[in-house]
Amino acid sequence: MANSYILLIIVAAIYAGNLLVGKAVADSIPPITLAFLRLFIAFLILLPLGLKEWNQNRQLWLKEWKVIVILAFTGIAAFNTLLYYSLHFTSPINAGIVESSTPIFSVIIGFLLVKEKMEKRKLLGVFISMAGVLWVLSKGSLEVITSLSFNFGDILMCLAVIFWVLYSFVVKRHSGKFPLYGGLLSILFTALVIMIPFTTFEWNTLHTISWNWNSILSLLYLGIFPSVIALIGWNKAVENIGPSLASVFLNLVPVFAAIGSFIFFREAITWHQFFGGCVVLVGVYLTTKEKVIGQTTHTKLDM
Repeated sequence: MANSYILLIIVAAIYAGNLLVGKAVADSIPPITLAFLRLFIAFLILLPLGLKEWNQNRQLWLKEWKVIVILAFTGIAAFNTLLYYSLHFTSPINAGIVESSTPIFSVIIGFLLVKEKMEKRKLLGVFISMAGVLWVLSKGSLEVITSLSFNFGDILMCLAVIFWVLYSFVVKRHSGKFPLYGGLLSILFTALVIMIPFTTFEWNTLHTISWNWNSILSLLYLGIFPSVIALIGWNKAVENIGPSLASVFLNLVPVFAAIGSFIFFREAITWHQFFGGCVVLVGVYLTTKEKVIGQTTHTKLDM
C-alpha cells in the first residue's frame, strides 16, 4: 500500500508537470498542434502494446464506434486542447486549482444529467469549493465576480474540466467493454483523426512553431509521462487502494504546480490562490468523503 501512495504522488507530480511544460511552450507551439503532437507521440508508444488487442477486437470497435468517438472528442481532443489553450492566458497554479475541483464539477453534472442524489454534506462541499474557485478566478475581487470579467484562460480551464467530467461519465458506463491498451489505442487514433482538420487549419493560419531542443524535449515529456507513464501508474495504484482514496492524491497537483511555478517561472503563489486553493480542497474533501471498504473498481481508460 505504501508503494501505491508513492506511485500516486509521482503521478500527481507528472500531471503538474503537464501544466508547467504546457505553459513553458505556450508561446512556441500553438495549443491544438501541441495537443495533437502529444497524442501522436503517445499513440506511437502505445501502438506496440495495444496492436494485438486492437486486431483481436475489430468487431467491438465497429459496434461501439459512437462511444469511442465521444470518448475521443471529450476527454482527449477537447480536454487537452482547452487545457493548453488556457495556459496562454492563465498560470499553472490557477489551472491546477481549477483541475483539483474536478470532483465538484462531477457532482454538479451528475446531479443535472443523471439525477444523482446530492446529500446535504455534498451540497455544502459543492458550495464551499465553488466559492474557493470563484475566489481564485476573481483574485479575491468582488467586483470581478459581479462584472463577470474573469480571466479567459481560467474560463477555458473550467470548460476543459467539464469536458473531462463528461468523458469520465461515459468511461464509467462503458469502460468494462474495452481492453486497456487496445481501447486506448482506438480512442487515441480517433482523437487524432478528429484533430487533423483543426491542427491543419491552425498550422496554415499561424505558422508559429519554434523548433528547438526545449520544444522537442517538452513534446517528448508530454507524450511519454502524462499520457503513458502516469496512466499506467494511476491504474496500478487504483487496483491496490481503490479510486476514492487514489483521487485524494490528485489534490497534490496544484501544490506541485505552485512549487514548479516558483522554481521555473519565479511565480510566487499569491494569498488569494493559497486561500482559495485551501477552500477548494476543503469542499472537495466534504464532497468526496465516503465510507469505502475494499473498493477496487477502476476506470481503465482514464488519461
